Amino acid sequence: MTLKRFFDKDVMRGLRHGAVVGAVIVGAALWWRDRAPVTSPPAVPAVPAVSAVQLQPRQLDLAGETLSPDALRLAQWVVAVADNGTRPFVLLDKLAARVMVFDPDGRLLGASAVLLGYARGDDTVPGIGDRPIEDVRPEERTTPAGRFQASIGRNTQGEEVVWVDYEAAVSMHRVRLNNPAERRAQRLASATAADNRISYGCVNLPVDFFEQVLWPTMRSQPGVVYVLPEHKSLEQVFPGLAPRPALAGPGAPVGPS
Repeated sequence: MTLKRFFDKDVMRGLRHGAVVGAVIVGAALWWRDRAPVTSPPAVPAVPAVSAVQLQPRQLDLAGETLSPDALRLAQWVVAVADNGTRPFVLLDKLAARVMVFDPDGRLLGASAVLLGYARGDDTVPGIGDRPIEDVRPEERTTPAGRFQASIGRNTQGEEVVWVDYEAAVSMHRVRLNNPAERRAQRLASATAADNRISYGCVNLPVDFFEQVLWPTMRSQPGVVYVLPEHKSLEQVFPGLAPRPALAGPGAPVGPS
């Protein structure tokens, strides 16, 4: 027998011996594991959920857009107190005939001129949403003011709309150009808000703005619509709004400057 064959034979003998010993050890370990009591891992205390409003700093970002004093005051309040929760929101300034769409944190996504209800006023005629449109008198064609939870859907013509007040049949939708005598496209393009009162109460938007800004924003997460009043005060329509600071007059206390 050569030295090499002797060495190989010895190695094989050692390997077989080691395998037997290893098998015995593994078997004993498995036996002990099966007999040992099973214990659950220590419970991990649940971490309380933190809302997105708490996680994300909120700051109004107008992206260079200029708002009327009342619209700016309302937008600042919405963002400061997170009145919209974690949803996008829309501000409709009726006096300026202008709409602003914001993301949940108060960043302006876009602004546009709009067409509004023919009649001025901040209230809706009770039951008007159930009446045929031809029975709605001119003085009843108002766009109501207030805070509304928006929803998306389709109107009786099958058009995509963002419902502002479903019961009153008030929605935001693409501008309708089926009656050339109304000159709705020209009214939207004019430099003044004086000729933007023409609808039955709904808010007409330019097609591009509806399709590229409002509809994608509201379709992903319907938000809150704030319609500013034109006759009432902001505090009357939005009771939670902080009162406007009083101006100092004769005899009024003057605070530190």
